[in-house]
Amino acid sequence: MEKPDYRIKIIGAGLSGLVAAKVLEDQGYSPEIYEASDRVGGRIKTDIVEGYQLDRGFQVLLSAYPKAKEYLDYKKLDLQELLPGAVIFENGKSKTIGDPLRSASLLLPTIFAGIGNFSDKLKILNLYKVLKKKSVEEIFESHVGTSLEYLQQKGFSEAIITIFFKPFFSGIFLEPNLETSSSMFEFVFKMFGEGLAVIPKQGMGDISKHIAGRLKNTKIHFKTPVNQVKEGEVILENGETIKAHFTIIATEASTLVNNLKNQETHWRSCHTFYFETEKRVIEKPLIGLITDEDAIINNIFYHTSVATGSNGGKELLSVTVVKQTDLSLAELQKKVEQDLKKYCGVGEARFLKHYFIKKALPKIEDLQYEMDPTETQLNNTIFLAGDQLLNASQNAAMLSGERAALGLIKNLEGGSIS
Repeated sequence: MEKPDYRIKIIGAGLSGLVAAKVLEDQGYSPEIYEASDRVGGRIKTDIVEGYQLDRGFQVLLSAYPKAKEYLDYKKLDLQELLPGAVIFENGKSKTIGDPLRSASLLLPTIFAGIGNFSDKLKILNLYKVLKKKSVEEIFESHVGTSLEYLQQKGFSEAIITIFFKPFFSGIFLEPNLETSSSMFEFVFKMFGEGLAVIPKQGMGDISKHIAGRLKNTKIHFKTPVNQVKEGEVILENGETIKAHFTIIATEASTLVNNLKNQETHWRSCHTFYFETEKRVIEKPLIGLITDEDAIINNIFYHTSVATGSNGGKELLSVTVVKQTDLSLAELQKKVEQDLKKYCGVGEARFLKHYFIKKALPKIEDLQYEMDPTETQLNNTIFLAGDQLLNASQNAAMLSGERAALGLIKNLEGGSIS
């Protein structure tokens, strides 16, 4: 049964805001979303450049995310599956490692790669088993230090940490020294162990489009930035005041609410470069990790995302930089191109586009997995959502949006509206 009389406003059309709208719709409400940009997606968007689909930063979806399985139809997203492994570039040579238990094609390359000792491989298998039995709630209650300290305590060799764990998880955490909490490491490791890294063939932006496409009674106002949120009203940047019974802020709230001015979220940034190349140096759907300390690039990946027409046999390559640098953009691009040749053996690479993602991942000190719907309530009429409230993941974004909507519904249906 629809309940259209309630003016429910959502700020932000990212994963959190879209899931919040879906939950509200499922309970009969018709919210409105105010989005500053020209499309849904938040930090997960895909652009079309010269017929190629370019994600704004190299990202993957982990298919084992509980909330992703709940809110996404994987079949409709037409997912490209990455193999559970990586190509390691070291001293100008490449070696392939992976999980042969889930992909038989990785068995021989992993055996002969010579990366890590036999004890390291046993420890990895044991870690998979241990974390499979450990709930995500338990994981976030068992912080033991940084991810680096965690791996050292588990007895992994310095070689496997330097050659595999550091470059692999640096690309996920967007920091090169594994300073991220061990809880986040365990969570991500568990998700990789229980599912696959996937990318929709229409680009990562298709995830948000997919959720938005399931909304039937939600109006989305694009190019409508919000300046301030108060109890009972939303003030747009153009000065217009919108009356609201309830508001969910599904973006960083510190700039929108006066009493949050000193609670600004801090962010990790990264650079992503896209190139068109003549051929691949990685044939299988695997991420390439660069281990050399002097390299500026962290990882490379060949995409299959050609949006229109034919690419004439050319390949689309993304390059991610997570190290902080004082280089100018021109100097950084030159260094990236030099690294591609020196460390990865990439020949001619035609530059397509550069993204500097200033707010790529929130830095969060007090990591959590779960939150009660009541914890999302800021005051009588304003609720908060976003992965910055829990942990830096797409799962957290969706979960927080769901919890904010449930908190609003509980408040609304437990009280009265004037």
